[in-house]
Amino acid sequence: MPRTSGEKDRFYASDAGDGPPPRAGHETASAHLVVRVLRARPEDTVGHARARLAEGDLSVDSAEAVWLLDEHRRLVGAVPMPRLLAAPPDQTLAQIAIAPVPAVALGTDQEHIASLALHQGLTSVPVLDARGHFAGVVPPQALLEVLRREHVEDLHRFAGIGPEDARAREAIEAPPTRRARDRLPWLLVGLFGSMIATFIVAGFEEALQSKVAIAFFVPGIVYLADAVGTQSEAIAVRGLSLSRLPLRRLLAGELRTGLLIGVTLALLALAPIWWWFGDAQLALAVAIALLAASACATTIGFALPWLLARSGRDPAFGSGPIATIVQDLLSLLIYFWTVRALLL
Repeated sequence: MPRTSGEKDRFYASDAGDGPPPRAGHETASAHLVVRVLRARPEDTVGHARARLAEGDLSVDSAEAVWLLDEHRRLVGAVPMPRLLAAPPDQTLAQIAIAPVPAVALGTDQEHIASLALHQGLTSVPVLDARGHFAGVVPPQALLEVLRREHVEDLHRFAGIGPEDARAREAIEAPPTRRARDRLPWLLVGLFGSMIATFIVAGFEEALQSKVAIAFFVPGIVYLADAVGTQSEAIAVRGLSLSRLPLRRLLAGELRTGLLIGVTLALLALAPIWWWFGDAQLALAVAIALLAASACATTIGFALPWLLARSGRDPAFGSGPIATIVQDLLSLLIYFWTVRALLL
């Protein structure tokens, strides 16, 4: 039985009386949901859809696509606006639609939504309610804001700024007392770690007294381990959040990369140190320490965010001062153990 014009308009209207979106967390799909979007039936023609647009009486919050719904308000496809404007008028929307369309639930985390949009090439992401009915979309502006906000928060966590519920965008505008309060907890962890590092160095006093040149390489080894670990942290934090590859594959690839970096640094350092100090054993000890410290730093820099991601927490919390102090302590232990084994 053919539908009347009123039925077509009712179903195609952007504000189809679904009511406001349910309330949920401020970092979920429902927080960014817009309900006034272009809707149509799959059997509607391109000409009818363009005619409705030409009438100019539609009030929409997002018009990147026409979302195709069946009689039960279930999403069956989407027609991007450029495809709608270029198609012959006698074609049905189902013939030119993209189907199936990836969709998310109302409670889906906003970072997962942005990741889905990137990997699927979506300008907006459809949202389904608890019954599987089409509820609306997360529009492009919201996706960009999510990506920017998550990026800024991760940068601040790398620096050890702010607790989990702190708004990263307020960090630079907060009063000095607030800024100090947000930063100090992580720096206190660093202070405790630096005291342990001092005890480690003091424990190898005999080795330092027997060959003072051993001390020359401590800053360089610690720095390189930190630099390698920081690179791994950055890759892990963003990769684990946005990549769709299995975690084991990502971890294995980063571990192999760390070993390759360590071997390269060791080979580059071996000959110059041997030539300058005239001590092959010292050069070998530094090279082995660089190799081992780089491999360990890569493992720590990737493993801490990875473990947090597996536990369901934000991987950014595994970076920053905590990872740095762990890398420093291990680098010192590796270096002095190698020196003791080869030189003493």
